[in-house]
Amino acid sequence: MSKLEIRSPLPGTFYRKPAPDAAEFKADGETVAVGDVIGLIEVMKTFHEVRADVAGSTIVFTAEDSEPIMAGQVIAEVEA
Repeated sequence: MSKLEIRSPLPGTFYRKPAPDAAEFKADGETVAVGDVIGLIEVMKTFHEVRADVAGSTIVFTAEDSEPIMAGQVIAEVEA
């Protein structure tokens, strides 16, 4: 199996949940399909969906919830 990376399209704060009391979009170990929302990036109080551009059997996040991230930073790896 190969590992594919999902990178942040822009800098900001990465969130794995749509709201503080909600479940994560995707948990570590879940399957992911192209187009699945895996998180949000907040930039100046505006939220942008991060969608998977790859599909795979297992997703593992390298970025933590509420963590500042940079554009191009790997936020998750997917086993294809």
